[in-house]
Amino acid sequence: MDHFTYKNDELYCENIPVSKITAEVGTPAYIYSAATFRRHVQNYREAFAEMNPLICYSVKGCSNINILKMVADLDTGFDVVSGGELFRVAKAGGDTTKVVYAGVGKTDKEINEAIDANIAYFNVESEAELANLTKIANERKTIVKGALRVNPDVDPKTHRYTTTGKKESKFGVDIERAVAAFQEFGKDEYFKLCAIHLHLGSPINTTDPYVLAIDKALVMIEELRAQGFEIEAIDIGGGFGADYTTGQAPLTADYADVIIPMLRDKGLKLILEPGRSISGNAGIMVGQVVYVKKGGDKNFAILDAGMNDLIRPSLYEAFHFAWPVKVKPQHSLDKRMDPMNLSDLVKTDIVGPICETGDYLALDRNLPAIARGDQLAIFTAGAYGFAMSSQYNSHPRAAEVLVDGDSFKVIRQRESYDDLIAAEMS
Repeated sequence: MDHFTYKNDELYCENIPVSKITAEVGTPAYIYSAATFRRHVQNYREAFAEMNPLICYSVKGCSNINILKMVADLDTGFDVVSGGELFRVAKAGGDTTKVVYAGVGKTDKEINEAIDANIAYFNVESEAELANLTKIANERKTIVKGALRVNPDVDPKTHRYTTTGKKESKFGVDIERAVAAFQEFGKDEYFKLCAIHLHLGSPINTTDPYVLAIDKALVMIEELRAQGFEIEAIDIGGGFGADYTTGQAPLTADYADVIIPMLRDKGLKLILEPGRSISGNAGIMVGQVVYVKKGGDKNFAILDAGMNDLIRPSLYEAFHFAWPVKVKPQHSLDKRMDPMNLSDLVKTDIVGPICETGDYLALDRNLPAIARGDQLAIFTAGAYGFAMSSQYNSHPRAAEVLVDGDSFKVIRQRESYDDLIAAEMS
């Protein structure tokens, strides 16, 4: 569910026309719906209520500090992967005792910062990291908790760049080596290896991989407990899907319906790390058409937004639904799809201004006729949109806007040319 709808033949975010926002802040712009964020967090709270889970919003997908403040107000935890993300959470007023910290390359500086912040668990990615965390915890004589990230060798059937739970991954420890890792590091006085972490990849648009992974993890947990190791929690990670097209991802309740019966009465605290499923459909990116052109049999709409603003299509060949902000009555859509049966449509490539052939936002889309000055909305851009943007070709990064009911505010100012060089000036 989201709060982007067409009313009176133009796109609204909650109660505000998108065109009103862009008239004030310009384009490109990321526009987020506060109501959608809140509702998606509540979906997890309701669906998994029986387990009373620790819900750790994944910062990496959408990390604006104003978004984090809003999520923190919902009494969530956070999933972080760097010292910078932990810093953002703390500055947003997040409860750092509800933070889980993943990432394969945590530096000693970052580890010490996280210990100082009294985080809940380090999600440990390798035996080398286990050894280092044990060393640091003992030097500090401080109790530190860890969850071993185990690769259950389950294929989530997603893009190879975002598959993380197979053996051939830089993340985590092969499930065959996990018991040996506990035997070597699991009974230290200060570093308490007392949980299991799973993360299979993202987006996962079926419940089956979770069933397979949790089943393998429970067998291993039973073995570890039989050997005297205390396992208090299981973190099943994130990766839950978002609707890039209508009905693509299971409902949050669908995931819960298969996960809860597997973990009921197992004596395990459940930790979830949803990101995309909370932020994805909570944001759009809006660009303006600078030129239209033909190239051979191709029609192009050239926007002022490109792969520097939203790299997912170029990097992952990802699909994002795209549609004009203002439309004729017959083109006012309620569903995200690639429409084939509407009148007056033209097959069009939506591309950006970047000097790369791979700079595109959508290919071969059936769109209403596009003219210079029109604005296009790129949907499901709230996850890994602005967070992965760059200043490539020295384009200043876009503005970010948060809509809440009848009002909106700029939560990140559009960068200026001076911003491009500010860190380079001596």
